[in-house]
Amino acid sequence: MLSLYTNLMIRLRSEEKGATAVEYGIMVALIAVVIIVAVSTLGGQLGTMFSGVSTDIANPQTTTVPTVP
Repeated sequence: MLSLYTNLMIRLRSEEKGATAVEYGIMVALIAVVIIVAVSTLGGQLGTMFSGVSTDIANPQTTTVPTVP
């Protein structure tokens, strides 16, 4: 009976496919969380910037643009 238990423990230690898949799953989940936080943080700022650019294009100023020599 002891040899059966020993063989089972050796086999479980050598099989790491499941552990590797779990590690990759955790890494993908963390990357997704970072992307979601970045998009939610920068989303409002980008919206404001594009709104300002759109307003500037629709209502150009009367100042002259300097020419490049």
